[in-house]
Amino acid sequence: MSEAEKQKNSRIELYRSRIEKAEGYAEVWEIVKDSVKDTLDEHRVGMMLFLDDLPFQLGAYHPLGTNNIVLNRALVQVVEAATKSKRLVNSFVYSLLLHEYLHALGYVPESQVRPLVYRVSRACFGEDHTVTRLAERSPWALLRGVPLSEIEAPKRVMEIVKDFEKSTKDYIV
Repeated sequence: MSEAEKQKNSRIELYRSRIEKAEGYAEVWEIVKDSVKDTLDEHRVGMMLFLDDLPFQLGAYHPLGTNNIVLNRALVQVVEAATKSKRLVNSFVYSLLLHEYLHALGYVPESQVRPLVYRVSRACFGEDHTVTRLAERSPWALLRGVPLSEIEAPKRVMEIVKDFEKSTKDYIV
């Protein structure tokens, strides 16, 4: 095995381990940012995450021109109930956040973003990982057989995720 192949395999194992162990949105977000930096050499700081109860057909969105990502809290809770696996939930959240982060980086057309989600996922997690399969098929692949149309999710107040993005700079006020 060449040195380049060893480095690639080492990187894949590191990302797989991180997604397996991630606790909460902030840790998954760090994986998203690192994977984009490693693959596309792009980054953006100052993003904020909001949780809202959206229609189940919408996983998340990034209002263009803002530093916000709005994640469908009710949908994530359905995935948590349906899978009972932290790795699967983290993979689902990673896919949604990665997609919206690419929009925030300026990739607007879906025809551009979807292949990039797959490219970043495959480069960092390998071909046979859940993250890559979700990027290839759709995050909703985890919910096949779940009767989303029959689930009634109450509308709650949108909330901001505290300490979502860890700043790497100290600011003097």
